[in-house]
Amino acid sequence: MSDMWNERMRLIRFRRKRERTRFGEELRIIPKWLVWTCITLYVFALITGMGVNLGNLHFGEPIFPGDGSLRNNPALSCLALAGVITLVAFFMSAWLFSLGYVYRDAKRRGMHPALWTILALILSGGYLFMGFIIYLLIRDPLPYTCPQCAATVSARFNFCPNCKCNLRPACAHCQHEVSDTDKFCPYCAAELALSKSQNAPAADNSAT
Repeated sequence: MSDMWNERMRLIRFRRKRERTRFGEELRIIPKWLVWTCITLYVFALITGMGVNLGNLHFGEPIFPGDGSLRNNPALSCLALAGVITLVAFFMSAWLFSLGYVYRDAKRRGMHPALWTILALILSGGYLFMGFIIYLLIRDPLPYTCPQCAATVSARFNFCPNCKCNLRPACAHCQHEVSDTDKFCPYCAAELALSKSQNAPAADNSAT
């Protein structure tokens, strides 16, 4: 079981080298409605907290912080309360954004979005971002463009369904998966030019 797991993780890391994503592009995956919902709730929490704090100060009720050390300085009291609300809102928003990202990202990778979102939610119960981290480690690579016909293919495919191009070239000597740009096998140092030239006629025949 451990050997199968290690092999799967090796292949996932290998195929992710095809991905060329940026942090800003990844952030755009988060649903806009979720972002605006978190912003609205944050503003509402600030207004409510400030209103309750100032109301309690006016009527002589306990204010934040509870020891009343800032009762004579309402500005600092409200500032401290705003800081606490902002801190809580930051972590809650980051947690919700991670769930929204998991759903959208799993969907574009051909994985089961609802299942992975529920799994990330369950694992976040006691460890907050643990489910999100596990998802990032074992998620499937993104679909990519076939190097021969430019069709979009799944990372799970061995051959392009459009032109039958070999999407997972392997070393003829050790059978390890290699990259299209490798000249020598990184595992056994065998020359890959021969295996590539053997695959070329098959691709040409399929094109004709």
